[in-house]
Amino acid sequence: MLILGGARSGKSRHALTLAERSGLDPMLIATATAGDAEMMARINRHRAERPEHWRTVEEPLDLVAALEIWRDPSRVLVVDCLTLWLSNLMEAGLDVEVATTRLTHELARPRGPILLVSNEVGLGIVPANELGRQFRDAQGFLNQAVAQACERVTFVIAGLPLHLKPT
Repeated sequence: MLILGGARSGKSRHALTLAERSGLDPMLIATATAGDAEMMARINRHRAERPEHWRTVEEPLDLVAALEIWRDPSRVLVVDCLTLWLSNLMEAGLDVEVATTRLTHELARPRGPILLVSNEVGLGIVPANELGRQFRDAQGFLNQAVAQACERVTFVIAGLPLHLKPT
């Protein structure tokens, strides 16, 4: 399932709630890195929001390897988030198209549920610089590819889920 939304839309909270309600062993695959004090505070806030029984794996770049290792029918994985994963890939100079294809191929394998959280960044103004426009475009293409690969897609706005797929 892909869960899309804007910043502070409630998408991560929605994913955590769905994982808790699944009755499966919940696990978070975190893609964030603490590059500064503000980001560390965000990471700590997210950690505090999760119940203690959650296992967390940090994987900023090789998301597919983490999914291959941890996917299991008895476990629900929450990937939070694809937006930071994409940013990490771009910053490392890795091929985003190859990484996206690897991810969509892994999602096609039926080995346990995954809830993928991603930002919808294309609803705002056009970024003023080339890197910003490249990121916005890459995020849009990533979201489209993952949405096609997922059985369900939900858009969260103001904490309210709007189910897009299946229609």
